Amino acid sequence: MSGTPSPPPAVRSRREVAVGALAWGAGVAYPVLLYIAALNEPELTGARLLPSALLAVLVVPLLRRRPEPALLLLVVGSFAATVFAQAHAGSPFRDQQQGWQIAYLQALFTDLAVGFIAATRPRRSAVVAGVLALAAQIAAVPYYRSGADITVSTVLTLTLALATAWLIGYSVAERGEHARALREQAAAQAVTAERLRIARELHDMVAHSIGIIAIQAGVGRRVIDTQPAEARNALGAIESTSRETLSGLRRMLGALRRSEGAPLDPAPALADLDRLVTAAQDAGVRVDLRRVGEQRVLAPELELSAYRIVQEAVTNVVRHAEVSACEVTVDFAAEALTVTVTDEGRGAKLGGDGYGLVGMRERVTLLHGTFEAGPRAEGGFRVLARLPIPAEER
Repeated sequence: MSGTPSPPPAVRSRREVAVGALAWGAGVAYPVLLYIAALNEPELTGARLLPSALLAVLVVPLLRRRPEPALLLLVVGSFAATVFAQAHAGSPFRDQQQGWQIAYLQALFTDLAVGFIAATRPRRSAVVAGVLALAAQIAAVPYYRSGADITVSTVLTLTLALATAWLIGYSVAERGEHARALREQAAAQAVTAERLRIARELHDMVAHSIGIIAIQAGVGRRVIDTQPAEARNALGAIESTSRETLSGLRRMLGALRRSEGAPLDPAPALADLDRLVTAAQDAGVRVDLRRVGEQRVLAPELELSAYRIVQEAVTNVVRHAEVSACEVTVDFAAEALTVTVTDEGRGAKLGGDGYGLVGMRERVTLLHGTFEAGPRAEGGFRVLARLPIPAEER
């Protein structure tokens, strides 16, 4: 990939140390410079208030890296600036209160810092930060306000403002936590869905192949002494089925590993049903395959699901039905693809412990289709799956 290479770890470490030192230096300088500004401009009104307001920028880098120490420096600086602004106002304490402008300005900065901590830090840290800031603000009230009514109203105003900032920050944290929980839940559901998909693929692929191999191996064992040619055919069917299964497993594992450059075999589709019919016939079950309607290429997931449903249904016929033939019908209608597999034998066990019927039903459900499986009134067993075709493919 092109682009600027990342610096070595040692260089990144030195940069982080330097940035951290600058952040701490600016944060420690804030209360000192604020004191100097309040000392030189005791009547901080109008444009004279701007330098003190701009000094709050010094705390921002430290607030982002270490919120709690930054808030402590902000509280200390605010309290000291308020006290010194009143002390140097040049008037008696109760006669003329001159520090209220800078007090309210610093209270605003403190509330913003508390809101940031409530949004980014644990609840305990946020509560401690709010209590510390409120205590410092209330302690500074007598230095710029006099009179019981004025003091009470000022304390209530400061408390409401700080509580509002804290609640806003806490609500932001809650929304972030809720969003993270939703993302984790979605990721877990995606993992579960992928595991189920892989389980279905492995079951449909391996169960069918092992069923064919078991039947062919039994045939070969019985006729190896009397009919060597038939035994040889059975071994050939076992070899071809095994190779096909290994190819499918290699394709699945390659897709899971996301290996680049490794050629992957295409996923089975409806065009491969003839090969499935041949494998079933080699196992002793004749499959009558009928295609109804205009055959066309559909979405890969649709064709793969239809193929796996036919494969599993035919495997159940081979293993459980105890018949020599079954019928497979693939209906290419305009709005849906319908797959029907019928036989005149016992069919699959609906109450059994196998996953074949469950896997077929899951495949159909994922494609918003309908699935039916059960004994027929006239005897035998029927599997029917109707898979809707998306409007853009009709």
